[in-house]
Amino acid sequence: MERLLQYIWQYRLFTSADLMTADGVAVTVIDPGIRNTDAGPDFHNAKVKIGGTIWAGNVEIHCKASEWKNHHHDRDTLYDSVILHVVEEDDYVVHRSNGEVIPQVKMRIPDAIRRNMDWLLLRQTSLPCAERIREVDHLHIANWMTSMLTERLERKVTDILALLEQNKDDWNEVFYIILTRSFGFGSNSDAFEYLAKSLPFKYIRKQRGNSLQIEALLFGQAGLLEESRDDPYYQALQQEYRFLQQKYGLTPVKYGAIKQLRMRPINFPHLRLAQLAAIWTHTDTLFSRILEDRQPETLRSCFDVELPEYWDTHYHFSFPSPAKKKTIGRSATNSILINAVAPTLFAYGKKQQKPDFCDKAIELLEQIPPERNSLVTLFTDAGVKVGNACDTQALIQLRREYCEKKKCLYCRIGFYLIKGGVSR
Repeated sequence: MERLLQYIWQYRLFTSADLMTADGVAVTVIDPGIRNTDAGPDFHNAKVKIGGTIWAGNVEIHCKASEWKNHHHDRDTLYDSVILHVVEEDDYVVHRSNGEVIPQVKMRIPDAIRRNMDWLLLRQTSLPCAERIREVDHLHIANWMTSMLTERLERKVTDILALLEQNKDDWNEVFYIILTRSFGFGSNSDAFEYLAKSLPFKYIRKQRGNSLQIEALLFGQAGLLEESRDDPYYQALQQEYRFLQQKYGLTPVKYGAIKQLRMRPINFPHLRLAQLAAIWTHTDTLFSRILEDRQPETLRSCFDVELPEYWDTHYHFSFPSPAKKKTIGRSATNSILINAVAPTLFAYGKKQQKPDFCDKAIELLEQIPPERNSLVTLFTDAGVKVGNACDTQALIQLRREYCEKKKCLYCRIGFYLIKGGVSR
């Protein structure tokens, strides 16, 4: 409840005419201040008019006034700068550490706010605002989605720069890890990332030009060459890996870390690792190419690679298939551009202080069709329009960081719906 009071104060959702101190003096809020997320009063640098005097300082908010004493603010000099104590229930007179009385105002939660909050936060649905999201102005949603896209890219930048620090500013190594993770396509993303970290890119580069050895390194490190089979191709991979494992002192990931169940054949990890091996067989300067190219079609061509003939008749070592060339489909390539290429370009631009690479990352996302998944469908079914991958990436961020965490108070869509019908 205190968080709701802070929210009402921050966004001035109270009825101004109702604000009076306990002794009947009118209070006018000139500036509610800046929300403080660290130790100390809830809002800094507020400005209020109490009677005929304007005060500048900090504001503290509690459900009950007595919480001031319960929290020992009366003995904490951090709270001596408080110029106004805002409460829902004024059951106590508050003082500074020197005994001075602090002005206190009782703030009522408007009935409309309370109803909207209850409706939004107490609903046990995947998207609580779905029934009313069409009430929200389209431009308001579009602006929020722009912020969500930036927030998502910034979060990825943090992860990428951490990887860069771990790998001594080697962008090729970092991109290799990110690309490998993207080939996990969700279900195996974490396992594939761990695989890449266990197999330094320099070993891949040393075997470039030998597709069998690169495949052997990837399959062996993934723990997928530990069975006995009559398959000659499989046996050749085993033999190569045993040699390379000894040469480089490699330890494969734990058997079973790579998920194989309940997948469509096209997403079997065996095929995805073969495709990844084919990419590194054809080029070891992929990151440089990505920095140079700007058009999605040109970038897609980086992943248009031919696999060894064995994979024409296999998705998996255990499952032969009718003869068919196995390519990285357009949908999968789009996913790689969205989840590996664009974030890396954005992070590179941030790190090198070259905004044109950040712009290039966003332009790339703008030219990729919207993703199709159950998470995005929640919003499109509710009436949210999407036009490209920028929009769907924004919705993924919104869903995971706000909807799933019930942070409706901090969502601009939630704010729009919560404040509906409130007069100040």
